[in-house]
Parts: sequence; C-alpha cells; structure tokens
Amino acid sequence: MSYEGGGSNIELSPAFIESLQSDFKSLAGESKKEIPPSQRKAITKLKTVQSSPQTSIYYTVNQIIYPLSQGCESKDVKLIRICLQVMQKLITHQLVDQKGALYITDTLWALMELGIEEVKILQTVTLLLTTNSIVQGDTLARTLVLCFRLHFAKKFHYNKYSWCNIFERVVAKEEQISKLENPPERPPVNFEELKAPSGTPPKGLHPCAGDAFLLFQDLVQLVNADQPYWLIGMTEMTRTFGLELLESVLTQFSMVFYKNPEFSFLLKERVCALVIKLFSPNIKYRSNVPSNVQQATPFEKPYFPISMRLLRVVSVLIQKYHGLLVTECEIFLSLIVKFLDPDKPTWQRSLALEVLHKMTIQPELLNSFCECYDLNKHTTSIFQDIVNSLGAYVQSLFVSPQLQMGSALPVTQGQPPVFLGGLPAGPGVSPQPGFLLRGVWLPIVITFPTGHLEMLDKIEPPVIPDGYGISVAYACLMEIIRSLQIMINPQQQPEGEPVVPVKENTKELNCQLINSSWCGLLAALSPLVDASTDESVTENVLKAIQTYTSLCGMLDLHTPRDAFITAICKSSLPPHYALTVLNTVTSGVNLRQGHRDIQEINSQIVVQYGESDFRQQVVAVGTPLPTSSVPAGTQQGPSMRALLSLAHCHGSILGTSWHLVLTTLQHLVWILGLKPSTGGSLKAGRPSTDTNAVITTSVMADLPVLSTMLSRLFESSQYLDDVALHHLINALCKLSQEAMELAYSNREPSLFAVAKLLETGLVNMSRIEVLWRPLTNHLLEVCHHPHIRMREWGVEAITYLVKSALHYKHAVPLRENQKLQTLLLGPLYELSSVPHGDVRQRQLECVLQILHTNGETLSHGWPLVLGIIGAVSDQHGENLIRIAFQCLQLVITDFLPVMPWRCLPLCVDTVAKFGSQTQELNISLTAVGLMWNISDYFHQNQGKLSQTLTEDNAVLPDFPGTLNMPSFDKLWMCLYARLGELCVDSRPAVRKSAGQTLFSTISAHGGLLKQPTWQAILWQVLFPLLDKVRSLSNSASSEKVDAGGNILIHHTRNTAQKQWAETQVLTLSGVARVFNTKRQLLQALGDFPRAWSILLEFIENAALSKNNEVSIAALKSFQEILFLSKNQSVDSKMVSEDKEIWTVAWKIWIKIGTEITIPLIENESHDDFYLPSQTFLTSLVQIFPNIFQHIKANFTLDDLKQLGTVLSNAVSVPVLTPLHDGVLHAVELLQKEAMQRNNSKMISEIFKLLLTFSKFTCSPPTFSKIENKQTVNKVSDWITMNYVPFGEKSVIMVVKLYEKTAELPDVINANILKEIIGSLHTPLALKYNCVSNSVWKLAANSLITILKVGLKVARSQGNQFSTMWDELATTLNDFLFPNVCTSADKGLDEMVSDEATDCQIIELLRTEVLPYSKSIPKEFIMQVVILLNKGSIHSATNVKTDGDIELTLREEFAKTCFETLLQFSLIDGGNNGLVINSDDKNNGIAGHLAVTSLLHRFQEVLKKYIEDEKLSGKCPLPSLAIQIH
Repeated sequence: MSYEGGGSNIELSPAFIESLQSDFKSLAGESKKEIPPSQRKAITKLKTVQSSPQTSIYYTVNQIIYPLSQGCESKDVKLIRICLQVMQKLITHQLVDQKGALYITDTLWALMELGIEEVKILQTVTLLLTTNSIVQGDTLARTLVLCFRLHFAKKFHYNKYSWCNIFERVVAKEEQISKLENPPERPPVNFEELKAPSGTPPKGLHPCAGDAFLLFQDLVQLVNADQPYWLIGMTEMTRTFGLELLESVLTQFSMVFYKNPEFSFLLKERVCALVIKLFSPNIKYRSNVPSNVQQATPFEKPYFPISMRLLRVVSVLIQKYHGLLVTECEIFLSLIVKFLDPDKPTWQRSLALEVLHKMTIQPELLNSFCECYDLNKHTTSIFQDIVNSLGAYVQSLFVSPQLQMGSALPVTQGQPPVFLGGLPAGPGVSPQPGFLLRGVWLPIVITFPTGHLEMLDKIEPPVIPDGYGISVAYACLMEIIRSLQIMINPQQQPEGEPVVPVKENTKELNCQLINSSWCGLLAALSPLVDASTDESVTENVLKAIQTYTSLCGMLDLHTPRDAFITAICKSSLPPHYALTVLNTVTSGVNLRQGHRDIQEINSQIVVQYGESDFRQQVVAVGTPLPTSSVPAGTQQGPSMRALLSLAHCHGSILGTSWHLVLTTLQHLVWILGLKPSTGGSLKAGRPSTDTNAVITTSVMADLPVLSTMLSRLFESSQYLDDVALHHLINALCKLSQEAMELAYSNREPSLFAVAKLLETGLVNMSRIEVLWRPLTNHLLEVCHHPHIRMREWGVEAITYLVKSALHYKHAVPLRENQKLQTLLLGPLYELSSVPHGDVRQRQLECVLQILHTNGETLSHGWPLVLGIIGAVSDQHGENLIRIAFQCLQLVITDFLPVMPWRCLPLCVDTVAKFGSQTQELNISLTAVGLMWNISDYFHQNQGKLSQTLTEDNAVLPDFPGTLNMPSFDKLWMCLYARLGELCVDSRPAVRKSAGQTLFSTISAHGGLLKQPTWQAILWQVLFPLLDKVRSLSNSASSEKVDAGGNILIHHTRNTAQKQWAETQVLTLSGVARVFNTKRQLLQALGDFPRAWSILLEFIENAALSKNNEVSIAALKSFQEILFLSKNQSVDSKMVSEDKEIWTVAWKIWIKIGTEITIPLIENESHDDFYLPSQTFLTSLVQIFPNIFQHIKANFTLDDLKQLGTVLSNAVSVPVLTPLHDGVLHAVELLQKEAMQRNNSKMISEIFKLLLTFSKFTCSPPTFSKIENKQTVNKVSDWITMNYVPFGEKSVIMVVKLYEKTAELPDVINANILKEIIGSLHTPLALKYNCVSNSVWKLAANSLITILKVGLKVARSQGNQFSTMWDELATTLNDFLFPNVCTSADKGLDEMVSDEATDCQIIELLRTEVLPYSKSIPKEFIMQVVILLNKGSIHSATNVKTDGDIELTLREEFAKTCFETLLQFSLIDGGNNGLVINSDDKNNGIAGHLAVTSLLHRFQEVLKKYIEDEKLSGKCPLPSLAIQIH
C-alpha cells in the first residue's frame, strides 16, 4: 500500500503492521494495561486504509502517536524505549506529518529535560530530521536545539548530516522548481531588511530555504558568541564545533549561496566579518616577543583548534566562493600570507602553507587571483604576495640559528649528525634527502602532507617536524609552476596530467601571471637548487625552472627569463669559482611589496642571505681558484644537464639570453677541460687529475653525457627558426668578443664560442644565406686578433665553413648559383686584409684544397679566388708567396678551360704580380713561364674566345689610340702589357726571362692580331719599354753588386749598370727583330716612318753608350733592321718611303761615328774622356756598305767629307786597358760625388787612394813572386804597357783634385800636401832609373804645380805643415842631386831639357820660399841655402862616356843657384823689398844665411886652389881646374 498526502505513495507491508501490533502488545505488557480501544482501532485502520483512500493515514498515525507520548511520560525506561522504538519505525516509514512531528518533538524535548534515554532521543531526532523534510519552521528549530543541547550536555557525537540535511532540502526543492515549465518568479530581495537579523525568514524564500537561512544565520551568531534568533533555547555552542559546521555547509552547498542572494548576503556580511574578527589574535601575536609583553587576555593568543578550523573555513571560502567574495578573499589571502612571517609560530606557518598548497594545485584559482587582483591597478597584488611570501619563507628557513631575529625565536631547524661528502648520513645509512645551506639542515618529509589542518581532535599545537615547512613550500612552488604551465600554455600540459580543457587567457593576463610570480619563485628556487642534497629533488626544481623559463620566453618577458636562466647557470658552476657579475637580475627587488612589516623582515633576511646571492652570477674566463678541495653539491651535474636541456628544448625562446647560457657553457667546458677539435666539437683536453680541479668526481662521471648533450645542443640549432638562430649566433659572437677582449691581455683565450660558431654554421648549411654574413663577419674579426690561438681558430672556422659549404649539396646547385658562390667565398677573400702571416697561410692552404676538390664548380668564384692569390705581396714572406703560387700554378695549368673569359685579364694580372714579387726569384721566373702557358691557351682557343669575347668586353681595358680593337686582341694586349712591365723588373733574370717571353710570344702568335693592333703594340708596349729600359739603364748604379754567400757573379754582370746593359741589349735586339720580321706588316701602317725614326734614335742612343756591350749590340740591331731577307719583296709603292727610311739611317750612322770619334782630341783633357773599342769601330765601319748601297745615288761631297772624318778619327784611337780605365772611372765618380756633397773627409780618402795608384809608376803591386829571371824583361814590358799609363793618369788626377781642394780644412789636417810630396819623392829620386822618362818628368811638373798652390796654404797655416818641410827638403835634394847618372846615349837636347826642369825648381824656391822666410821654418831655409850652395858647387852632371870622360853640362843650373844665393846675400836696407814682411830686428834670415854660405864658399875655393897649386909645383894648373875653382 502506498499513500501520499492523504496516505498515497506510502507502502505499508503486512509485516510492518504485524510488527507495529507486536510493539503495542509489548508496550501493553510492559505497562500492564490493555491496549486502549482507540489505539487498537487505529492499528486496524492502517490495514484498511488502502480500501478507503479518502481516509488520511497521518490522522490515523497521530492517533497511534498519542499513547506513545503518554508512555514516554511514564518515566519507565523500558516503556520509554519501546515507545521511542515505535516512533522511530513510524518516522522511518514516513508515516509522520508535521503535526505528528510536533508531538514527537515535544515528547523528546520532555525526555531530554528529564535526562532519560538521551541516546534514543538523539537517534529519534536524527531520524526525524533526515528521513524527509516534514519538519519545518519552529518545529525544526526546536528539533535542532534539542540535538545541540544533547550534543553539548552529554558530549554525544553529533552527526553533521542532520545539519546538512536542512540544506539538502533546499537543493532538492530548487531542482524541483527548475524542472517546472514555468517556474515562479522570485520577488526582489530587500537587503535593507536582511541587515536587521530576526527569527523570520526572508519573504522570497520557500520554506526549506527559509529554514536553512535562519539556521545559517543563527550558526554564525553562535560562533560569534551572540544569541540566536531562531534556535531559541540554545544554551551553548563551542566555537570549534560551530566552525566545523560552517565549513561543512560552505563546502557542500556552495550552489545555495550562489543562487540565493539572501544566502550570499549572509556570506558577505556575517561570515566574512566573523572570520576577520577571529583572525585578529593570529595576526597580532608574535612568537618572538617576550610573553610579559604580550597582551594578557587569553583570547588574544592564537588557539590552535580555532586557528586551524578558521583556516579551513577561509580555505573553503577562497576556493569555493572567490567569485562572490572578491574583496573579502583579498583580505583573507593577505591574512594567510601574513601567517608565513618569520615571527609567527611554526605551527601557524605550517597551517598557512597547507592552505596555500590546496590553492596552488588549482590552476584556475591562481589564474583568477591574478586576474582579479594583480591585473587590477587598484587592488593588492595577491598572487604576487603569495609567491613572494613563499620565497621569503624559504629564504628565512636557511638563516643560521644564531642569526635569527631575536633570541626568543624558536629554532626548529635540525643539525645532521654526520656529513659524508657534504651530505648527511648515518652509519650504514644512505644519505637522507633534504636541503643543506649555510649550516642549516632541513630533511625532506617524504610522507607530507601529514595534514595539520585535519587534526580536529588536537587541542595543543602539534610539534612540527624538521623539514615539514620546506617540504610543503617546495610542493607549493612546484604546483604553482605546474598550474602556470596549464593556464599559460594549455597545449603543453605537464607530463602525466589529464588534459583539462582550460579557457584561454589573454596575453596580458599571462604576462601578469609571470610578472607577479617570477621574483618570488626565483628567490625560493635558487636556494633550493643550491641546498638540495637529493638529485631527484634537484632535477624537479630545475625542471620547474626550465618550464617557467620557457613560459617567460614564450611571452617575450626577457627580464624574468634571463633571471631564471641565470639561476640555472649559477647552479651549474662550482661554488667559490671565480665570480663576476654578468647581469644583476634580481638585486634590489622587493619580494613583498605593499606590506611595511614584511618588507622589513624580508630586508633583514636579504642581508643575512647575502646580496651577492641575490645577484645571479657566473664565472669569468680565466684560471679557477687555486684549491683542490672545493666543496660541491649534487646540483652541478643535474644543473648542467638542465641548462643543456633548456637550450636544447627551448632554444627558440631564449633570444638574447643565449648569451647567459653560452657564457656558462663556456665556463663548464673550460672547467671540464674540453678543447675544440675538428668541426667545432669538443674533446677532453687535459687529464682529470688536474691539481686545480674544481669539479667533483660525480660530475666527471657525467662528463660523457654532458659532452654528448653539448654536441646535440648545437646540432639542434638546425630546428630553430631564423630569428632564434640569429639570437644564438649573436650571443656566440658576443661571447667570442668578450674572449677576444680578455685575450688582448695575453691571457689564454676561450675558444668555445668560435668552435660553436663553426659547429652551428655546419649544421645549418641548408639555410646558409641566413647566418653566413653575421657568422663570418665576426670570425673575420677574430682572425685579426693578435693572440695566435684566437686567430688560429678564427681562420680554422672560416676555412672549414667555406670548404664545407662548397661541398654541401644546395637546393640550387652551386655551379649555377653565382650569388651563393660569391657569398661563400667572400669571407675567404676578406682574410686577405688580415696582416698576420699564419692566417694568410691557412687561407691559401684552404684555397689550394678548394681548387683540388671544387675547382670545377667555381664558375663564378674565380675573381675572388684570383683576388686571394693576387693579394699576396712581398711583405708576406717567401712561404706565403710559395703557397699562393702553387694555387696559381694549379689554376693556370688545370682550370683555364673552365674559367669564364671575364676572369682571363685578372688571371694575367695575377700571374704578372707573381712575376714582379721579389721574395723568390724562381717563382718570378716560373710566373713568366706561366705567361707563355696563357699565350698558348689563347692561341689554341682563339675561336672560342673570339666568339665569347664579343658578348661583353666591359672587363677588358681600353687601349687609347687604337679604334675598334677586337676583344680577342685586347686580351693579347693585356698579356703583352704585363710582360712589358716585367721586362723592367729590378732583377736581371726576370727581365731577361720576361723579355725573351715577350718577343717570343709576339713572334709566335703575333700573326693572330689584326693590323690596327700592331700600332698599339708598337706605341703602347715596345717603344715605352725601350724608353723605360734606357732611362733605368742611365740611372743604374755602377757600384759592385754583392751577391752574398758563396755565389760568384761574372765581372761583366757585377754592377747594376752592367746588368741593365744586358736588358738594354735584349730589348733593343728584340724590337729590332720585330721590325725585321714584321717589316711588311709594319710598313702597311700609316706611321711606319715615324716608328722607324724613333727606333733609330734608340739605336743611336745605345750606340753612343759608354758600355761596350750596349754599343756593340746597338750596332748589331742597326745592322739587323737594315737587312732585308730575299723573300721580302719591295713594293713599288714603298720606294719613296724607302728613300726617307735610308736617308734617316745614313744620318744616324754619321751621327754615331762623329759623336764617338771626333771629340777625341778635344776631350782628351776632360774628365769624361771615352775611347771606343776596336770591336765597336769595326762594326760601325762594316755597317756603312749596307747603307751605302741604298744612298749611293744621292751621296754628296759633304757626305764624303763627313765619312772621311769618321774613318780618320777611328783609326787614331789609342788603347787603354779596360780594367785601369774602369778603376779611374770609379774614382772619378767618387770624386764628383764628394765635390757635389762638399765632403772634404771623403776627398782626403780619395787623395790617399789616388796616391796609392800613382805609386804604380815606379813600384807596381805584386800578387806573386816572379823568380824566373828570363821573365824579367817581359814583366818590364807588361808594367810599361799597363801600370805606367795608369799611374800617370792617377798623378794627373791628384794634381787636378789638389788644385781644387788645397784650402779645405780636412785636406790640411790630413797632411795631404806632405803625402803628395812623399808619393812624388820616389820617381823624382829615381829620375833616370825610372822605367820611362815621362814618369819623373810628370812627377817634376806635378811637384811644381802642387807647390805653387800648396806653399801659399802652408805659409798661412803655420804649424799645420811642420812635418811637410823636411819631406820637401829631402825630395828636392834627392831630385836635384841624384845618385845615378844619365845614360850616355841621351842627346844634348834632352840633357838641356832636363837641366831646364832643375832650374824651374830653383826658380820656384827663389819666388815662393826665400821671399817668405819669416813664415817658413828656419831649418828649411837653412836646407834651401845648403841646397843652393851645393848646386853652385856640384854643378856638373856625371855623364858617363865610352872613355869615362866626365862632361860639365849643368852650368846653367849652377849659375842659377849662385845667382839666387848672391841675390839674397846682398839684401840691405834699400833692397828689403825682396823679403816679404821684413822688419828691422829680423832683417832677412835668408840674406844672412846666404852671406854665410858665400863666405864659406870663398874660403873653400881659396883653400883648394892653394892646395892644387902646391901639388902642381911649377906646372900650371889645367884650364878646367881653374874654371872649377
């Protein structure tokens, strides 16, 4: 049976009715009374109720309830139990209506007051409340009060379900209403009425909701210790229980509060106010303040049960009702953040951490925090405060206990008992995971969270285990980053997480999420990485940092991205490594903005933590700290891997922070001892046993993994987009630039960046155009570096890249891609500007390899290749030139056919450069040979070249004066012009080789040229060449060339002048040969007569050269151009032209003959006197017949006279030994140069040299002893023929030079006059014994000339000539009175001539010595007087005749001597004019001496006469004797 309302839908089984009857029987039996008829009747009606549906079942049941109520009033426990049991059955079967419920409630209330069967009462009430919603209004309130009173009076456990059932009714009712087609409209809510609390529900609520409203309102009142409005009769309510009930309702029925404004009003106005009020003691209390200072009211001290339940309520409010309570949640969250302050009790901080953990695992909740608060300018940045508070909390945990702020602060950090390798461990126990930093050890709580928020049965605060706080904080930080990843990048949710559909944020919100969180996260995660002792924890933290960094990069937030990257970088490096601040990322950041107290605390923590640790730092390149026991945590290996993983997986978002990453990797590479190898990869470069090791063994174990990751990192750059790749390259360039700066101080440079630039370039060959220029431009800068290791790797990178790029199979084949070829070879070409030889060597070696491997593909790159080769010059040294020339040889021999015709002129120019280099002669000669190879190529490919060159001849030079020159001929002209330049090289061998090649090429291939081109050859190649050779020959030095070493140079080539003479000969003969062989072709040109005249002018100039080789060669060339071969026919049209040609030839011949022979007599006394050789004169005369046969018809009398003069003079030319002539010519050159410079010291040396030569007249040099007497006469003849003329010429030069330089100070000081007199002494003393009489006669004449000049200087200079007078006196005496007699065959005229010479000497003494006796030493005057006296006595020359008869023939000489003596002895006052500068005291020293001499003479004559007379006796004296006396 089932009933609803009046009894339908209620099923009553027969068993239930039987049970009900049985219960009543038991009741009757227990009460010892019969069942009242009315009850028995009511039970019977229950059976028949289905047959009469009009009958109300509740009416019937109420009749049954009445006796049950009466039974409960009996106070009989058994009876009451039975009654309550029946009531429970009726309630369970929903047979109780509101009236019945009221009856039951009243009955239960009475029993409650009597204190009987409280358990049964509570069970019955619970059933009444939870079975259905029949209990409402005041009855419901009374029922609930009944429950609460029983709960608090008897401490019965109260089932919260009965409380929550009230709200479930509301939910059920609202679901029913929502299902209606036309739900009733709710009236507007009057919030003003709601502000005044009462026991009446709001009008707009249905009954169930009204009851729930009143119930919730009174619950808040009770928790707030206020009187209820609806739950009348409530005597007590504990705050802890009330908070639990609040939490249950708020947790389970959030929809009720969202859908009903009345409930929302209660939430905002009552619940939030209550929570804020209850939070007060928690906020105000500080655990580090002494207890006597704290407020004495117990209520003001935080009470753990209340604080814990309050935080649970707040947690629910924030999580469930954030949308309703935006402002209130801002306050709540700020309060929770305050709970983390260091001055709060540990348990309070732990509870706050648990609450935060519940929120951090909800991504959307954190997202809404940021959107509502941080993104709003007018609210507190709640999300930022949360994260920053976690950061500050983590940092505060690692403050050493002795540095805690205040002595009352309870220290909870534990100290590990044993440290093993820096990690805590016990005996036989593995190291425990945890965090160790600055002496603070915090183990990780593996079973966290233990759930202090769930400790509802605890009254006292629990003991928080060591490490619990850091464990929860660590979990919060990980969850925050996980949540941020879900919200910002929903496409890449964390691994293992179910894909949750998330509403996509705006970029502004995503950026705010990062900006609000990065400082705090960085402040927290950095010490965690440093402190972690567990590798898995370290990896988790580093992975979180990687994730966060990728989010920053994805949003283009550079500052946080760089900060987190720097954190990883710092943790990757060994502690205490030499640090330098790269980027102050987080220094000065306020982690707790907006809260003054928290800022103060935070600033103190920062001071203790160390500002240098806030600044993320990495090491500088250089030597590590000199220690072998550097402590290192376990984070280095994971951090290195994390850094590499970050760069590998997120390289596209790193941007400018690549520099941080690469800087760290550079130092890691340096620390690990990795050195760059081929291709830019890194290999171990030093042993791991380095005494300065700064890495642990564990890190060394990871070395292979790290090396592999490092290689893969740069390999993965091929997957970066172009922008990211440029960021990577820019960072590598910047890093390399820093290494270069350090290397300037000569420190060992880091080659990491250069090596990785190379590696990056190699793996990105597919898009080489994108990176080539920035990459190679920096490497070129590296190549300029003065440090050899830097530039060594710079050029290694460039050359390796170029070779690899040329080998790479590009999308467009390299052979067809002109732009790419130029791009790739450009850096190699730019290396030519590097001044360092080692770089240039690598450059050229690379070119050589490219030519061997890729020469066939370089169709457009040849200009650059040739430019590289041609950029080598003399200053680069022999080695570089040799390598470059190897490249050039390969180009010329192998690649001319594949080279574009545009490159051929450049190719010729390049070969010419090597021909003109001066470092290696063989290379120059070989280069000239390559010119011949090129000419052969031109000749063999004339057809192809003629066709291709017609397309565009812009690359070919212009040759002015020749119109419409074919392009093919221009190519030849390039070759001839360059060969012409080499023909005037400074080295004879090159000139010779180039000249031979030039004229051979013209001879062999000249026929290919068009006729107009020959004009260019003549006027732009050959004649300029002749002119330049002539000019250089004329200016060439005649000094002897020092070949150096043991190389001997032939005497015909031992001066530059002689070497240029050879060139002049070669050039002139070559041009003459061209004129001879190409006569018909040249005569067809309009200006042949002019060319002929100019050539003859060159021949004339050469023929008049004082170089015998040149002059003879000129005559040979003259003869060659005059010779016509028999096969050369003479055109009648050229007859008139021929006349002009031969007339010019005749004029030139006459001019040569006249110039070379006529001036002989005139120039004999000149310094530049020149005698032509017999060979020359012979050749000249032999040319005449060839000319005469062409001009004989017009030969005139004047021509005959001119010819006669030339021939007459030619046969009268004397012969002088060429060696002597060359020596004297050299001295003449020296003399001229010294005179021009006015260099008197040099003149003195020239005097000495010439005086040495002058002695050869009498004593020639001896190089060997000639002992064979039979050769004496031959030697004498040889001397006469060679050295006597040479010595005489030297004497003449001495006299001329002294006449010009006698008064020069250096000549005076060097006693040159004495030296000259001394050198003349020998031939003057030998006199008749000289080889030739011309010798002593020249010496005597020279002495007279010298003394006429020198005595004047000697008299004026005084003591400067003191030593000269004795030498002069001796010389005069030996000459005037020789020890030898003249030969008997000498004629009388010769003897008179000889005596006249002697008299000239006496006359010189009379005029230049004796009158100046005062200015001349007295001793010399005495010698002169003695000499005169002797001359007047011994005046006979001993002439031996056949009969030994002596002849007296020097009467004139004796007379002159006597007259001179007599003249100066008769000086008196009237004749003082004879003595220059005479005075009274010293009146003629010479006169006194002369008188004395005469008196002695008279005495001697008289004595001898008397003696002779005595001896003769009576015989008279012979007439001869009388004359003598």
